[in-house]
Amino acid sequence: MAHGYGAFATREARGTSPTYEEWATGVSTDPQVTALLDTLPAGKRQPNLVFAAARWHGASGGYDDLRRTLLTRWDDVAATVRARATQTNEAGRCATLLPFLARLPQPLALLEVGASAGLCLLPDRYSYRYDSADGGERSLDPADGPSPVVLPCTLGPVVAAPERLPEVVWRAGVDLAPVDVTDDDACAWLETLVWPEHDERRARLRAALAVARTDPPRVVAGDLLDVLPTLAAQAPTHATLVVLHSAVLAYLTPQARASFVELVGTLPGHWLGNEGARVLPTTAELVSDRVDRGFVVSLDGTPQAYADPHGSRLSPLP
Repeated sequence: MAHGYGAFATREARGTSPTYEEWATGVSTDPQVTALLDTLPAGKRQPNLVFAAARWHGASGGYDDLRRTLLTRWDDVAATVRARATQTNEAGRCATLLPFLARLPQPLALLEVGASAGLCLLPDRYSYRYDSADGGERSLDPADGPSPVVLPCTLGPVVAAPERLPEVVWRAGVDLAPVDVTDDDACAWLETLVWPEHDERRARLRAALAVARTDPPRVVAGDLLDVLPTLAAQAPTHATLVVLHSAVLAYLTPQARASFVELVGTLPGHWLGNEGARVLPTTAELVSDRVDRGFVVSLDGTPQAYADPHGSRLSPLP
C-alpha cells in the first residue's frame, strides 16, 4: 500500500496536482492510514477513489486535513469508496480521437465500452481548436453552431487536423454502472473525481454534461464482454461501426483484457483505443520515462500516437 501510494505521488500526481502529490506522499509514510486502507476491498484502494471519497466528506488543503478526515470519518469515507467508482468521463479525449474517427468511412456508429456518462460518445457535438506543429490552426464546430464545449488540442507531426466533424448516425455505450446525466448527485460525484487544481477540466465537464442532457446518450448497464456483441448487432448496417474506449482496460484483469481484444477482433468495423501504454501488449514497448503518464491511441490494434491523458496533445511515436 505504501509503495503504491508513493508511486502514484511521483508518477501520476507530480507536476499535475500538488494536492494529490502531497496526499499520496503522506499516505505512503503513514502506517496508521495505510492500515485503514488495507481494510478496503482489493479493487477499491486506488488513490483516485480514496481521495475523491475523502473530498466528498470534506477533506481539503494539506495532508493533515486529509489524515484528520480519514481518521475521524473513516466509516463514511469507506462507505463512499465501496459504493462509488472512479468513473471519470473526460470529454477532452475526443480531441485526440477525432482525427482518427474523421478519416474512417462515414457515417459512423459509435459503441463505447466503459462509457460512464457517455460524454465521449458525443464528438460531433463539441467544438475543436487544433494547433499543428508547423503553426497552422483549424477550428471545427457542429453544424448548428459553436458548442459550449471547446476542446483545444496540439497536433504533432502525427495526423492532419480533420477538415470536418464525423457524421455520427448511431451511438451507444456499456458500463458496469452508467452515470445518468440527469442525476445531480451522480454528476456531482463526477466533478469530485476531477483533481483539485484542474478547474478547467471541471468547467469542461459541467459544460459537456449540459450538452449531454439535451439528448442523453444511451448507455447500457452490464459487463462489456457480455453486452458488446448484442449492442454491436444493433448498429445500422449502412454505418461504419467503431468500438472505442478511453482509460478503461486498465481496470480489467489481464484475462478479461485478452478476452476483450479477441472479442473486438470478431466484430465488423474498427476498434479505436486510447489507453495507458502499459495496458496492452501491443503498446507496452512504447513505455518510457518521458511518456509514463501518457496514453497511446491505437486503431485496429496498431499504435498511432502518444496522447495526453486529458486530450490536449497528440505526439509522434518513436
